[in-house]
Amino acid sequence: MSIPIENSIAGTQVAKPVNASRLFVASCLALLVTSLTFALRAKIEGVFHDSYGLTREEIGWAFGPAFWGFAVATFLGGAIIDQVKTRNVLRIAFVCHLVGLVVLLFAKDKTLLFAANVFIGFANGSVEAACNPLVTTLFPDDKTKMLNRFHVWFPGGIVVGGILSWLLVSQLNLPWQALAMVLFVPLALYGWLFFGETVPETERVTSGVSYRDMFRNTGAPCTIIALVGFMILATSVPIAIDFGATSTWVVLALVLVAIVVESLVVNKTSLLFPFMVFCMFLTASTELGTNQFTGALLDKTGIDPLIVLVVVTGIMALGRYFAGPLVHRLSTVGVLLVSAIISAIGLYLYSTAGGTGATLFAAIVFAVGVCYFWPTMLGFVSEYLSKTGALGLSVLGGAGMVGTSFVLPIMGHSIDTAGPQQTLRFMTVLPVILIVAFALLALYLKNRRGAGTH
Repeated sequence: MSIPIENSIAGTQVAKPVNASRLFVASCLALLVTSLTFALRAKIEGVFHDSYGLTREEIGWAFGPAFWGFAVATFLGGAIIDQVKTRNVLRIAFVCHLVGLVVLLFAKDKTLLFAANVFIGFANGSVEAACNPLVTTLFPDDKTKMLNRFHVWFPGGIVVGGILSWLLVSQLNLPWQALAMVLFVPLALYGWLFFGETVPETERVTSGVSYRDMFRNTGAPCTIIALVGFMILATSVPIAIDFGATSTWVVLALVLVAIVVESLVVNKTSLLFPFMVFCMFLTASTELGTNQFTGALLDKTGIDPLIVLVVVTGIMALGRYFAGPLVHRLSTVGVLLVSAIISAIGLYLYSTAGGTGATLFAAIVFAVGVCYFWPTMLGFVSEYLSKTGALGLSVLGGAGMVGTSFVLPIMGHSIDTAGPQQTLRFMTVLPVILIVAFALLALYLKNRRGAGTH
């Protein structure tokens, strides 16, 4: 599939095709590298705990940059992608992936592990910042469907990583570094595929939405960026946050007031995008936080955590590939609401599972629940808040990752002190909140359609 675009050469306008199929495959390979880094971390989490002597809390801290680095890259990429061009953001992703993986190969303490995850996180975020708007530009009539197909390669990559981990480390008894070396193969492939192709302008540019309007339509960009910045600070330089303290809730209330004022008074737009950012904190933490600590959470259930991870991510990959009919039947918000309900049930079953069969069943339910969260959240913003452009998609993706980086040390501390089952019960609260949030969102959209707006 090729898309003709206009390019100026020697003062004349000539048609230069964009190879949509090749760009989509390259995007999928870039996301595959991203997901393989998640699978790799899930494997080495036990190595750094058992062999290198790190506590779960220290590991959570060292893993944090993989998430907040992602957030920094997506926020920055979304803001400047139209100035520096998508192809250059992809080049940054390639270089940072390369540097991060090389540093990781030599990591044996929390400092080098932290540094490696800074580069890897920034690379992963650059992939998300560039590829999400690229996919919506390439397939403007099938945004949610193709975003789901693109994001097949996140859980799909974890399945591939899980199988490779079992084969190379568990069966062939190779060191974990052998697994890390495998990532250089798809890295080289996506670099080759991208760098030989013409990458089109983003949808925001082609549709004529101004740069200023893109920022304005995110509602409260200044407050959101400040909030995310604080969360990054709290995870990279541990700050004691007591959720039982009155001062914490006062600060949260002030943040909410600032978002309302900036959205409704300053930018004179709705609170819909900030609301979706809040939901993304929870959806991403439910999915990624749980999967990142699979080994520790299921350590005493009698089943290999790697099997559970492969089952969960395999179901997610299949579900995302065939998401199109489900989205058309239930609507985007309907999919999110049903996902929240099933996720809550799955996490509760996880927390009560005592044997192999019960754990596998809980894993299947959980996988079905979290399957559509990430791409459908992006699809919602692309469909209902299209004027937010690449920035909207990037801010949403970044919020998801920084929310996860925020919750990981909390989860690690809870596993160390309260145990896996109590931690899973704590995590169940997140999708329960989402059930209420998505029900309210469905009601809001129904009323808005009744008023004749979209």
